[in-house]
Amino acid sequence: MANKIIGIDLGTTNSCVAYMMGDKSEVIANAEGNRTTPSIVYIKGDELLVGELAKRKAILEPKNVIYEVKRFIGKQYKEVKKEADAMPYDTKEGKDGGVLIVVDGKEYKPEQISAFILQKIKEDAEKFLGNAVTQAVITVPAYFNDSQRNATKAAGEIAGLKVERIINEPTAASLTYGESAHKEEKVVVYDLGGGTFDVTVLEIGDGAYQVLATAGDTMLGGANFDEKIIDRLVAGFKAKEDIDLADNAMAMQRIKDEAEKAKKQLSQTETVEISIPFITVGPDGQPRNLMETLSRAKFEEMSKDLIAAAKKPLEAALKDSGLKTGDINEVILVGGSTRMPWVKTQIKDVFGKEPKSTVNPDESVAMGAAIQGGIIQGDVSDILLLDVTPLSLAVEVEGGLAHVMIPRNTTIPAKKSNIYTTAQDGQAAVTIHVTQGERSMARDNKSLGNFNLDGIPAHMKRGQPQIEVTFDIDANGILHVTAEEKSTGKKQNVTIQGATGISDDEIEAAKADAEKFAEEDKKKKELIETKNRLETMVYQMEDLQTQYGDKVDVADKEAMQKLIDEAIEIKAKDEMDKETLDKEIERFSTEFQTLAQKYHAVAAEQPNESDMIDDNADDDGTVEAEVVDADDK
Repeated sequence: MANKIIGIDLGTTNSCVAYMMGDKSEVIANAEGNRTTPSIVYIKGDELLVGELAKRKAILEPKNVIYEVKRFIGKQYKEVKKEADAMPYDTKEGKDGGVLIVVDGKEYKPEQISAFILQKIKEDAEKFLGNAVTQAVITVPAYFNDSQRNATKAAGEIAGLKVERIINEPTAASLTYGESAHKEEKVVVYDLGGGTFDVTVLEIGDGAYQVLATAGDTMLGGANFDEKIIDRLVAGFKAKEDIDLADNAMAMQRIKDEAEKAKKQLSQTETVEISIPFITVGPDGQPRNLMETLSRAKFEEMSKDLIAAAKKPLEAALKDSGLKTGDINEVILVGGSTRMPWVKTQIKDVFGKEPKSTVNPDESVAMGAAIQGGIIQGDVSDILLLDVTPLSLAVEVEGGLAHVMIPRNTTIPAKKSNIYTTAQDGQAAVTIHVTQGERSMARDNKSLGNFNLDGIPAHMKRGQPQIEVTFDIDANGILHVTAEEKSTGKKQNVTIQGATGISDDEIEAAKADAEKFAEEDKKKKELIETKNRLETMVYQMEDLQTQYGDKVDVADKEAMQKLIDEAIEIKAKDEMDKETLDKEIERFSTEFQTLAQKYHAVAAEQPNESDMIDDNADDDGTVEAEVVDADDK
């Protein structure tokens, strides 16, 4: 099988991976047998766990478990400080203004944490497909800005993947929907995930997917609805017991888990009983339990501000598309959070129809990304995908105004040039400040970065220089900017990294860090397997003693027991390296072989008692046995 370009939905809560099997996209199950992987990372010392194993650590070691990192990727710390402060793990502001996650005294960028998730996905895909995976299409929320897209691409590179394309999540879902659709349609993709929300309007027909408009909120998702329940539980417990659980990290993690379960249950039932025994200990030293009943109606009332917030992008995308509600043929639901009943109610109120349930909300984005991978690879033909840039791209001009170069919802790839000039006589350099957003003043928009164009002739008066600025936005939605002074030909080219960009050097350093974890994991696995060999040998020695009993003379018994005690002591040592352990095993094997052969001889003379040695024993006296995984113990 040729190497596949896999499709990855790198989600806030869960991630999913798919590939093209023939002309159909298929989800790849992870090593645990599940079709999605929790986007959760556990780091402690040189131990790194991702997914379900990391999630299990959250209650006992909340400061070592990182989740919802997608909310911070490509963002400035000041933009997400409130959300960062609410996390049980530690965060701080980096030198570039971005978010740093602090675990065990070590700092990680969100891109690095995301890369650990992508590494696991990559490894699981390789095991499933049976060959190396080096290329991927990774999805992002349609409303991700340039910084967030760059950061996501960097995460893929740190994980050892060549990111062939960054594709918008709703657009990916529409590709999956289009696999089974055979008519021209105007559709709305309503994508409410764990941490982000997008609405995209598309026209599908004859193999063409034209995005007409997109709108969204990268800080609205299922986690916000969980927080409503969390706040209620904490406030209720304080009112009842006069104990504030907000500073108790372990208790808050248990509450978070139960809040998420309650939200999901309320999608199926009208009322849920929330019970958390022994949540804390009171001043009297007695344990306290948390008990609460929550109805769906109350939950929706508590969340009415979030529900109202979700309606705004829906109306904005429809308005920008130039379509009316009656023009929309279908509404497609994407993201696990769309299972909340109010979503269907909201869609019915706006469009007068029930949304479609023909795509799996958890898997359709990854499947669409795989289709895009197939298009790039040439496995999928007759599909043309025309996406848009979600936000306007502008240059700051005199007076601090944002002069729009590429308006929002422009089909990408796109290229636009404009001529600018100087504001003063003899101005030798200009600063090109690039922003993204819909406000008229540059300072009110997202700053994507700036660069200087110097070498302008000093004799030129104000207004004389002709500075051509070109914005070139590629198929990933990532911006490249060129500025050229026409009279001199002086030119400056940059790929905008964003206000919290990660440099090539930082990517290489993060790659090395990720490889170090992989190397440590490999060493740890080898050490465990070696220790398991030692344990098998101990079992065989004990078995020999038991089966022969009194036939083993006192000196041999003492020699065997000495070997067993030494082996148990060595197995208990954490600091022993594999090389030393191998030498010890070789010594044990030699000494045990000498003793075992002595009783083999006895067994040969007494065939009726020959059943004490395993028939699988190799000629060298070692015994084949199933290696038990350390996690099973």
